Formats: sequence, structure tokens, C-alpha cells
Amino acid sequence: MFGLQPTHLVIILVVALLIFGPNRLPELGRALGKTIKEIQDVTKGTPDRPAELEKPTNQEKKAPPKV
Repeated sequence: MFGLQPTHLVIILVVALLIFGPNRLPELGRALGKTIKEIQDVTKGTPDRPAELEKPTNQEKKAPPKV
């Protein structure tokens, strides 16, 4: 993973814990995870809305008869 060894990751986590503290670290992790997910969704082209909202309903499928 990016050429980092497990000991490097432990050192990075300890430094982050010392800088941000135990109360704020989960918030930062959550925000980072949401940001990464949003970036992945944008690069994959995933729509913001679920697919079932974009499907036409039965009423939209049936056009009224033209007179």
C-alpha cells in the first residue's frame, strides 16, 4: 500500500492521535471516509438519486389517448 510498511502506519496513527486527540480522531476518520466515497461515486458516474426514482411510473408509461 503506497510502499508503507505496517510500522510506518502505526507511527502515522500515533502522531495523528497526539495531534488531534481521541475525541476528534473518529470525526476526522468519518469525514475522510465520506470524502473518499464521494470521490469514488463521481469518478464512477454514480447518480445522486437511487435508480428507482428515475424509472417512470405506470402512469407515466401510459399516454392518454389522442382525440
